[in-house]
Order: sequence, then structure tokens, then C-alpha cells
Amino acid sequence: MKRLITVLAGITGFLMFLLMVADPHGGRGRTSSDPFASTFSIVAIDMNTGDVGVAVQSKFPNVRPIVPWAEAGVGAIATQSFINVSYGPKGLALLRNGATAEEALKILIANDTNRDVRQVGVVDTKGNSASWTGKECFDWAGGITGLNSGGKGVVITGNGFAAQGNTLVGKETVEALAKSFQETKGTLADKLVAAIVAGGKAGGDRRGEESAALLVKRKGAGYDGTTDDLIDISIYDHAKPLLELERLYLLHKLYYFRTDPKNLIKIDPILCKELQTILGNKAYKGFLF
Repeated sequence: MKRLITVLAGITGFLMFLLMVADPHGGRGRTSSDPFASTFSIVAIDMNTGDVGVAVQSKFPNVRPIVPWAEAGVGAIATQSFINVSYGPKGLALLRNGATAEEALKILIANDTNRDVRQVGVVDTKGNSASWTGKECFDWAGGITGLNSGGKGVVITGNGFAAQGNTLVGKETVEALAKSFQETKGTLADKLVAAIVAGGKAGGDRRGEESAALLVKRKGAGYDGTTDDLIDISIYDHAKPLLELERLYLLHKLYYFRTDPKNLIKIDPILCKELQTILGNKAYKGFLF
């Protein structure tokens, strides 16, 4: 009985928290079906390789199917706050049919009566980026696109990437996303992972962490060359999702990417014998089989 009372009390407390925090406007400006996910993300493109992608972290479980959207040769989108999932496929369709990042974003929010509780980042394959933070997104909320930054109620545009977040400790999170992305060397995925981790270290979501995702598309870069899925990593629920994202990304590079030629070592007779010894070790065989 005591355990049941404790569980019920916890559920009641959680529901009260949602009522106080997730709806400070008494239900105005959103529908009851809109899920709330305080989130920070970055969408970006590598103009040299054509890679497009999204990195995201949220105090919300299983963020991968609802926030990040990307299509090779088209662009990338992050839809968050009181998430309108349709922004993903609709936005990509607009980009696919010739709209710029700014044009696509403006069309999406113009046709959404609940635009003031949405937050969106968009990048197209020409390198244009745009971000929107609704007037009723929870503080701190805002974004950075290239060299431009902005708060609530305005569409900001730039080049290369769009970083945005809501319900954050402060603007330092978005600033860290942008700074790390711009300063990190390497592939688009390297830059996205570095950026999202830096955002978390700078404060991140003021309620904590729960899930994360990394999605990168490149034409024909899937496992057998029949898809564009270069990287698709999802952390459903984790105490430290960004650390887990880093770990899984390193594993993905090890298992799926070609070794950097500068890290290759010529196998001479001495190294050959050493490898033969390792491969013949019972412990090694046991590990494999």
C-alpha cells in the first residue's frame, strides 16, 4: 500500500509539473495534442561533400523520430518545442521543389495557427539557413544562423547552419553550438557532434538530459550503397545521452567508415608474427565467438 501511495504521489506531482511548466499560458496558443519537448539542436550542410544533417538533444524520450529530418540533395530540418512533426516532411517537400530555407520556413509557420509555440531550424543544399523561435517558447529560447542571432518572434537567416534551443539555462548553449560547429575541423558529422556536446556543457536544457540523435545524409552513402543513410544514431532514454552519442559515433566510425590512410601501418615480418599470436590466442577467439 505504501508503495502504491508513493507511485500515485509521484504521478500526481509530475502531472502538476506539466501543468505549471508546460502550459504557462493556460492552454492558449496550442492544442492539447501537441507534445512538449524542450530541445536544442543544430542543422547544417557541408557544401564540399553535400552532407546534410541534424544533431539534437532533448529532455524528452526518443527524440529521433520527431525532431531531426534530412534528405540528401534537399536539406535538413529540426522541428521542436511543441513539436509539429509535419514540419519535417512538408519542409523537405518545399525544399525539394525549389524553396529556399527561408521561404520553406515562412510557408510552414504561415500555415500554422500555433506558430508561436514552435521552434524550427532549416538548411537547404545551397547553404542557406533559417531559424524561427515562437513568441511563447519557454525561456531561454532563441537561435543563431551563421553570423546572425535572434530571439522570439522573428525569422533569422544565415549560411551553413542553424542552431536553436528552448527551455535552456541561457543563450550560452546556442552560442556554444555555433562556436563549436564553426571551429571544429573534420566532417559534417564531426562538427555536429562537437557542437551538440559543447551545447550541453554550456548549460543545455535547464531541466536536464534524456535523449539525443545524430542524422546525416549523403547520396548513396548507406551500408550497401542503396540508401543515403550515412549516419543514423538514436539514444532513446539515457542519464547522459550526449556522452552516449559520442561513444556510439566513435563506434560507428570504427565499424562503418574507411580508415584514414595516415593511420595505416605496413605489416612487416615482426608485426605479422605479433598479429598471428594475437589471432591464435584462446581469449581472443573466445571474445569473437
